[in-house]
Amino acid sequence: MPFTVTRLTLSALALPVLLSAPPAHADEADNDDPANIQVVGYPDPQGLLPDQTEPKAVSAISADFITKQAPTLNAFQLVNLLPGANVSTSDPYGLSASSGITLRGIGQDAIGVLMEGAPQNDIGYFYAYPSQFADAENVRQIRLAQGAVDMDAPVVAAVGGLLSLTLDDPKAAMGGLVNLSLGSYNERRGFVRFDTGEIGRTGLKAFVSYSNNRADNWRGAGFDKRQHVDGKLLREWGDGNRASIAFSYNDAITSTYPAPTLADWQAVGRDFNFTQRYTPGDTAYWKLYRGPFRNFYVAAPVHLKISDKVAFDSTTYIQFGHGNSPYGTQLAETGNFLGNEELTQPIALPGAVNGVATVLGNWTGQQRRFGEVAKLTYEAGAHRITAGLWFDYGTDRVTQSYTSIDAQGRPLDAWGYQDKAIRTADGRLLAYENQRTVTVTKGFFLTDSIAVAPRLGIDVGFKGVHLLRNGRNYLPGPQSKVQFDAFAALPRAAVHYQLDDRQQLFANVTTNFRTPNEFALYDSYYGGVLVGQGAGALKNEYSVSQEIGYRYIGPSLSYSVTGFHYRFRNRQVATVVNSGGALVNSTINAGSQTSYGLDGEIDWRPARGMSLYLSGEYLHTRLNDDLPVEGDLLPTRGKRAVSAPRFQFGFGTTYDRGRLFGSTALKYVGRQYATFMNDESIKGYATLDLSIGLHLAGLVDDKPLDLRLNAINVTNPKVLSGVYAIANNAQDTIGRNGTVIAGSAPSYYIGSGRAFVATLSRAF
Repeated sequence: MPFTVTRLTLSALALPVLLSAPPAHADEADNDDPANIQVVGYPDPQGLLPDQTEPKAVSAISADFITKQAPTLNAFQLVNLLPGANVSTSDPYGLSASSGITLRGIGQDAIGVLMEGAPQNDIGYFYAYPSQFADAENVRQIRLAQGAVDMDAPVVAAVGGLLSLTLDDPKAAMGGLVNLSLGSYNERRGFVRFDTGEIGRTGLKAFVSYSNNRADNWRGAGFDKRQHVDGKLLREWGDGNRASIAFSYNDAITSTYPAPTLADWQAVGRDFNFTQRYTPGDTAYWKLYRGPFRNFYVAAPVHLKISDKVAFDSTTYIQFGHGNSPYGTQLAETGNFLGNEELTQPIALPGAVNGVATVLGNWTGQQRRFGEVAKLTYEAGAHRITAGLWFDYGTDRVTQSYTSIDAQGRPLDAWGYQDKAIRTADGRLLAYENQRTVTVTKGFFLTDSIAVAPRLGIDVGFKGVHLLRNGRNYLPGPQSKVQFDAFAALPRAAVHYQLDDRQQLFANVTTNFRTPNEFALYDSYYGGVLVGQGAGALKNEYSVSQEIGYRYIGPSLSYSVTGFHYRFRNRQVATVVNSGGALVNSTINAGSQTSYGLDGEIDWRPARGMSLYLSGEYLHTRLNDDLPVEGDLLPTRGKRAVSAPRFQFGFGTTYDRGRLFGSTALKYVGRQYATFMNDESIKGYATLDLSIGLHLAGLVDDKPLDLRLNAINVTNPKVLSGVYAIANNAQDTIGRNGTVIAGSAPSYYIGSGRAFVATLSRAF
């Protein structure tokens, strides 16, 4: 009887919502026979709440929703409506690399990102750059697991959840798609895709696409350019066997938008920009802040059904990337240092005036990475046992060097290549940072999904991950080699109960981890003095989370609600520490943090072709420890986490029937703190996107032909949309031991302006 009581209780809780749904439709011919009544309902035309059966919180958007949005939007912007997702972008088109996302208050560098099962996060610093991902036309689905990460996910920084992109499969018949877009700020984009259909009688089919996008900066001088190629080769055979190779190549040069402090914002607002015209000595000229990047990703997922009881899955991946995040600075011909070594001979600086020259400061990264995840699944009675292995090898070459500029402020080499960089008098590379890091990751996992009863399932599992970083610091100084060696033990358990054909209960306890980034390991110097101290003794950041949830999947109404609780330990925080009487930057273990809250989402389909979607989150966070700063303790215990709004709401609608289609997307994000002391914050804000379109098939021939207009951020609020760089405390604060800890100003993303994009889409 306990299950009966639970079921009735949940049904009673759901009753007020269910009463708002339209009545189910019955087949009129069968009305006299109750046994033959069929519930018809309406299908979901926007794909914002696909049916889920996993014992964890998962939200997703599908191509039905994506195709109604502006084709320029990146993956972060597309998931903005989903519960827990707090997205900050610098431009309306998602082209700039300056963008951020937090999930249930957890930062972007703690959220794993996969595409076709392959990791997309930077191996050294864990950031993912959505402007480099696949074009929206090629994305079939984007899934967002807000807490529990898939056991076989090849990620090492995922205490905050997992975002996964799945590419569209090649079409069965030969054809193509062309999208042409024009918009605000001289936005011009072309996209073309070709599907081969089945190639001969091989069973192979493929697609390849190319896009070219250019837009002026919506504020300030400058423009962005992006060229992108996606492709996928697929073969399917037998009973569910399939093998594919997917690739994505991105070549872009994009602008960095300056991030103001609160004082800057209050003084000049959106006019806080880089300078438009160069004058000698100007380090804020816009051409000194344009970053070129090239990235190439390959993923080869395979699924083989060996027998009725045994299946084999593997994903092999390869990544190559090179780019520069430049900035303007000045160098003197004398008084320079390389590491802690003083340079006694002057360096040659073209264009120097009175011994000082304005130069391009480079922050270049070159990454090589390959890996594989392989697993076997065996079904034995009530058990579904999966065992797998993961191997990942990556190298990251990071250099901060300097390049000369000409009299008009143009860099001689925007890529920051060493052969064109400024050298010391004896021919060595003049660099503030110069290092190479090799990261080797080995993991194993074992899970058992047990069908305890026809409606009750239990999952148990364990994952172990060993990560080894070996690095070389090429700067003169006492530190030549660094190493970080750690193992993460990740047990988990989950339960799923099917109340009936439409209602589900689930609960889970999971563990996730984030290993320290490589920046935390290296010493750094300024003027020959140690200003950054490597922290090789750090521990993995570790989280234990619990979720309990309920889902209802109906013919015209679906919804879910999830309660969650996290406890984080060994939080990694970059701060200032006292080292031998000197204050230096370092990364420290900042103790623990507790978070809990509630996520919910509802999808109601009141009529054919119409859908209304509502999501929301309540989040409470608490820092459990004081923060060590400058040899004292900053009184942060009991404060709230940064970038963790207490309330978020999303509301989306779509209509797609007959000739007309369209959508709306409204997002509200509450107040966000920018410091650990909670002494500076930004106000809540809302954004609204609209789209309207016409299906024009039949005017030329029967092939799909669509015309749509997207309005991005149509209300154009002048707001700060997120925290770009946090600070310990904005105001001078007295530490626990009586020391005055000086405040420093955090900086922020400026919410992007209004933009309109018209797109003509033609399939062949």
